[in-house]
Amino acid sequence: MNSKSNQGKKTSSLSGTHNISGMKKRSHKKFRMFSIRAGLDLPFLIIVLVLVATGLVMLFSASYANAYYLYGDSYYFIKSQLPMAIFGIAGMIFVSYFDYHHLHKFALLSVALSFVLLVLVLFMPAVNDVHRWVQLGSFSFQASEITKFAVVLFFAHSISVNFKKMGTFKYGILPYMCLLIPTIILLLLEPHISCVVIVVTLAVIMLFIGGVKLRWFALALIVLLVAAYILYAAGKFGYANTRIMGWLDPFNKDIWQETWQTRNSLYAIGSGGLLGLGLGNSRQKYLYLPEPQNDFIFAVVCEELGFIGAVIILLLFALLVWRGITISIRSKDKFGSLLGIGLTVQVGLQAVLNVGVVTNILPNTGISLPFFSHGGTSLIILLLEMGVVLSISRTSRIEKAFAT
Repeated sequence: MNSKSNQGKKTSSLSGTHNISGMKKRSHKKFRMFSIRAGLDLPFLIIVLVLVATGLVMLFSASYANAYYLYGDSYYFIKSQLPMAIFGIAGMIFVSYFDYHHLHKFALLSVALSFVLLVLVLFMPAVNDVHRWVQLGSFSFQASEITKFAVVLFFAHSISVNFKKMGTFKYGILPYMCLLIPTIILLLLEPHISCVVIVVTLAVIMLFIGGVKLRWFALALIVLLVAAYILYAAGKFGYANTRIMGWLDPFNKDIWQETWQTRNSLYAIGSGGLLGLGLGNSRQKYLYLPEPQNDFIFAVVCEELGFIGAVIILLLFALLVWRGITISIRSKDKFGSLLGIGLTVQVGLQAVLNVGVVTNILPNTGISLPFFSHGGTSLIILLLEMGVVLSISRTSRIEKAFAT
């Protein structure tokens, strides 16, 4: 009797243990999305979400005065940006489940689409004397956003396929020049100098990682300098000359109007001091700083959050780049490594260029700050690209590196 009773208790205990084990397995699968080892990279996701949330707060703070003056609605810019951010985050999570290897099939298609848009945008109405936006009714976006992704995707695809032949001219130089040269020309026609800098820098980094010999980079630099000198001598840099003059001396009264934005940006940064004036207390956003919700939003960040707040935001961008590159170099294939590095470095480059312009370290080139500047379409594209990095993280061996 006691034996049967004990056996029943053991069976019940084993059954209970089995049920608990099953519940744990189901629970593990339920939260698989947030597992570093089995799912997407949680630290990278958190950094992206923190940047998006901070960007939305600062966008509202920087834009409400300008929005009320232009549209009679202080919430005008944030009301358009917030739904795009939510949609972009949902798209980012969705793309993270997508096997990034399928992007091989879209490399050439993305390049073709990029060329079509870069040509189309030249026939669109100019905004502030430049042709950068494709306007479809009330919907608009910068063609260069597609171009940056197309360049990264094509380079990652082609280099990974021809990795062992990258030391030759036919496979290591020719295909990329056929893409870069017309792309650069079309971007210069807009003109969009900052995007040219990003595209060329991304190309150099990815080709260097791909194994292209250094002598080709030296030759390309010589050709670039000669071409720049010829264009300068022909007077084709009139657009850039004024920007450079304003950069060298923003307080020059001969170009007072052209440097209005830069000067007020410096005033905002200087008045912020160490701790800032406090969230919402910027003075320069009250119609002194033109379009503070766009390219010069970081000036408002410095004024309201001070040097410490600005440094924290820069550290977040640095962490994003570090984590993205770490994920990428631990990818199980060259395509994933190159694609992840390209997309992550693109964000870092754009942030560095924007901050450089706002602080007058670099000439004014008209470039937005990722996750912060107003532009719903750009934000969605950026978040989808971060989704690709998260997709790479699902198969990355990053946990082995941190376990050792």
